[in-house]
Amino acid sequence: MSQIAETAQIAPTTGLYDAAALRAAETAAAAELGDGYALMRRAGEAAWREWLDRWSQAYSLLVVCGPGNNGGDGYVMATHAHQAGRRVTVVRLGEHAPRGKLAQRAAAEYAAAGGSTIEFDGALPAADAIVDGLFGIGLKRPPEGAAVALIDAINAHGAPVFSLDTPSGVDADRGRVEGAAVIAERTIEFIARKAGLRTGAALDHVGTASLADLGLRLPAYGVHPVAEWLRAEDLPRWLHRRRRDSHKGRNGRVLCIGGDHGHGGALLLCAQAALRSGAGLLDAATRQAHVAPMLARLPEAMPRAVEHPDDLRASIDAADAIAIGPGLGQESWGKQLFSAVIESGKPLLLDADALNLLAAEPRLLPSQTILTPHPGEAARLLGSDTARVQSDRYSAVRALADHYHCTVVLKGAGSLIAAPGSGVRVIGAGNPGMAVGGMGDVLSGVIAALRAQGLNSFDAASCGALLHSVAGDCAAREDGERGLLPSDLMPWLRRCANPSVANTLTR
Repeated sequence: MSQIAETAQIAPTTGLYDAAALRAAETAAAAELGDGYALMRRAGEAAWREWLDRWSQAYSLLVVCGPGNNGGDGYVMATHAHQAGRRVTVVRLGEHAPRGKLAQRAAAEYAAAGGSTIEFDGALPAADAIVDGLFGIGLKRPPEGAAVALIDAINAHGAPVFSLDTPSGVDADRGRVEGAAVIAERTIEFIARKAGLRTGAALDHVGTASLADLGLRLPAYGVHPVAEWLRAEDLPRWLHRRRRDSHKGRNGRVLCIGGDHGHGGALLLCAQAALRSGAGLLDAATRQAHVAPMLARLPEAMPRAVEHPDDLRASIDAADAIAIGPGLGQESWGKQLFSAVIESGKPLLLDADALNLLAAEPRLLPSQTILTPHPGEAARLLGSDTARVQSDRYSAVRALADHYHCTVVLKGAGSLIAAPGSGVRVIGAGNPGMAVGGMGDVLSGVIAALRAQGLNSFDAASCGALLHSVAGDCAAREDGERGLLPSDLMPWLRRCANPSVANTLTR
């Protein structure tokens, strides 16, 4: 029985794939069909339908076609638009004619239909919309020469841009953008969603993404996703309704450690987030000066002044999970508490200064430990630099998980979660308003609370990072992204952490 459906459907999926898997699927599907051009036809038709849904009133369009199969998809779409009575102009990059039989066939059919083609001469003519079919997933290096000028002209044109499969210039596997890249308003992905388009710099180029699966069912061809994409509707997967006879002890006891002199707010945010995420009991170990302010702001917490590691023993013994790092500092006080916690063997979450202490003095971590670095902290932990981490976030998070033998949340746009022996999960939520001091302290509290409530480290990190990001999106929808504060997430953490509310997020 054929594994290929008759039509290309726009459909959601949680699997994220790399270019190698997609090429393997294309090859297998072409062999089954006996004609690889059928997939190109489906792609071009799906793109035309998507374009009509978004820009049905647009009359004139420029279709920028590169020499490869991405350009072939563009020629097919251009043919549909031309036959529908639109004023269509295909823009070709200099003298680069289509390469390969499929792209050549698509270009020939467009010409036979009477379509117009011009060569890019440094400027683009006026149009209501632009279709980017320049490079797709086949790009192996940053664009050069005339391609850079063409991409710059697309971005400067002013018309909305619709990218086919991948915005040209974006690495579809890693998400990096090393040179010129198209900034699309919308991107239609073919066959499956790309891992690289969900994290890092790519998120500034993709715009709104949709999927046309072209009727392919990838598992049937022996290809598998390289990552899992998590969105708001995945929260009930972990956040189950509580039993009627629940009590505070059953809901987990979290110990938050940090808040050296002048940094008490970081620990307060961590503690409040842990309680808003469902922790039954919350202990906080901090400096004496921060105990009274914490009680005034958060009477539900149980803060304790700690001046020596011995003061921590009872709290450590009672804890189901420990978050250490927010406001901890890197002086003698913080170092002593850090060492005491590492030696406890308890489920740990290390953030902020705890990560810096670990980078300065690597040591064996307890099993089920969770690290939550931002790119700069990740670079220090790897002995690398931030630019290298950001250029391949997937490799960086896997390297951290393997090196430290623990679960890692690599924070940033499209946060990534990895653990030894597990795949990578990608957070499909969050917004630029969350780039403000204190948001990481909130995340630490959220994840620690979920760990204390019984989730394993990988699931606690995944659910916690998703819950944190979804709460941030909900808060931003109220009053905008700019000026968003970590404390603005607190009421939303409570709402989103309850299944009945979480289920309404996607309605």
